[in-house]
Amino acid sequence: MTDTTIAVLVGSLRAESTNRKLAEILVAQAPEGVTVEIVDGLDQVPFYNEDLDNPSDIPAAAARLRDQIGRADRVLAVTPEYNATMPAVLNNAIDWVSRPYGQGAVFGKPFGVVGATPTPYGGKWAHEDALKSAKIAGAVPVEDVTVSQSALEVDVLTDPDVLAKLTNAVRVLADYDTESSAA
Repeated sequence: MTDTTIAVLVGSLRAESTNRKLAEILVAQAPEGVTVEIVDGLDQVPFYNEDLDNPSDIPAAAARLRDQIGRADRVLAVTPEYNATMPAVLNNAIDWVSRPYGQGAVFGKPFGVVGATPTPYGGKWAHEDALKSAKIAGAVPVEDVTVSQSALEVDVLTDPDVLAKLTNAVRVLADYDTESSAA
């Protein structure tokens, strides 16, 4: 696929986050014809509250999030695992882009999840939860993209096998055929 934009939601706010660094690697190593853009400012998006979700006065950070996801062709979460599930910041972002239900910015968009965490499971549960939440929000989960990598035995930022799996995940997400999946 050519001219595809993938918006990346990073599930960690930490400045030295391994997952943020992985997202930056994916931006730098995007396949030809694919633009990978990290959605910044998730720390500025208030917790979803329907009282705040007023079209005439939506919080600016939430409006920017919806706009960036709305302009993207695909969405990729790059996230660690917190207490056996996805981080609150990622869940909150999915909540904001899921509204209005059935018409949210993520509706109908292919959605994948990758990431690393210093546990033996590599974020598996967080990734499953993120896919489930995105699916309920109306996104199209692309399970072939999921890469849950343990950071216990390898340096995920330099290991060629890990980086190959992650860049391949971006390629699979970019090439995902939404028309044949709807059939």
